[in-house]
Amino acid sequence: MSSQNGGETLLRVEGVRKYFPIKKGILIQREVARVHAVDGVSLEVKAGETIGLVGESGCGKSTLGRCIVRLHELTDGSISFEGRDISRLSRRELQPMRRQMQMVFQDPYASLNPRKRVGTIIADPLRIHGMGDRSEVRRRVSELLELVGLSPEHINRYPHEFSGGQRQRIGVARALALHPKLIIADEPVSALDVSIQAQVINLLDDLQDDLHLTYVFIAHDLGVVRHVSDRIAVMYLGKIVEISPAEELYQRPIHPYTEALLSAVPIPDPELSARRERIVLEGDVPSPITPPSGCRFHPRCRYATEICAQEEPPLVPHGGKGHMAACHHPLDANPTPTADASPGPADG
Repeated sequence: MSSQNGGETLLRVEGVRKYFPIKKGILIQREVARVHAVDGVSLEVKAGETIGLVGESGCGKSTLGRCIVRLHELTDGSISFEGRDISRLSRRELQPMRRQMQMVFQDPYASLNPRKRVGTIIADPLRIHGMGDRSEVRRRVSELLELVGLSPEHINRYPHEFSGGQRQRIGVARALALHPKLIIADEPVSALDVSIQAQVINLLDDLQDDLHLTYVFIAHDLGVVRHVSDRIAVMYLGKIVEISPAEELYQRPIHPYTEALLSAVPIPDPELSARRERIVLEGDVPSPITPPSGCRFHPRCRYATEICAQEEPPLVPHGGKGHMAACHHPLDANPTPTADASPGPADG
């Protein structure tokens, strides 16, 4: 997707944490533990840019997206939009900002009210924000349906009368109703057939060019993210472990977790696919209730050394292209893993 290089920073996420309490008790509930869903994430998104947010299920990427639009209250940290801190605004103070930030949800059926007609679903944001009388709202709804490739004749149908791809287009139309600047797309194509995925991605690409949108595109498929993102941030267990320009990430991964994710992306050429090493991560993702000490990836990392379990690595630059990674033994230092505990291309 296109990006306005050198654009102003539209969104700034600083040290964001979101912990979900686990409580026990019947009459008096007390907190016994916390799920560390997002744990100290910092990120900047420039106007007109598309940043991909990738990682396994449960890494916290969707929770981060919901924190950005304030569907979840932050445990700690701050979120600034166009230079204004929105992380502590009240519901009333936040309402004007919601016009500028919208979200496209993962499940195109669950995110639409099955009891409402499509016209009502798309018109709801306009009515809530008092944008136009009845005739103006109806005209805007028809425009939005055409904008996303649907017919204005669909205005009186219910969500169950549409296919999955069409329902996602309705979700996109609703997100565009208030002329937002930022859209959080939370795995918008993961529930769709492959052929329909391409259509929806192309639609989002065209809309970005026409409406000057900025996207945070959340996905677990690095193959999808490659074609939509200017930059990619890789998350693991609540933290960003690597962030880089998209092509740079595919050509020169720094973090072993990114290397493993890339090895799972299908290659159309059977010969290349047969020659490529498939990296299978050992064990399960650790519990976000009690995350590992040091680097959170070290229990599954094939390069890990003693320091990885003891010290958390900082997110530091690797090269001059905005490529950053959090690893004690980055892959670009020495691409050959060692059998002993000496430093190699290990994750920290």
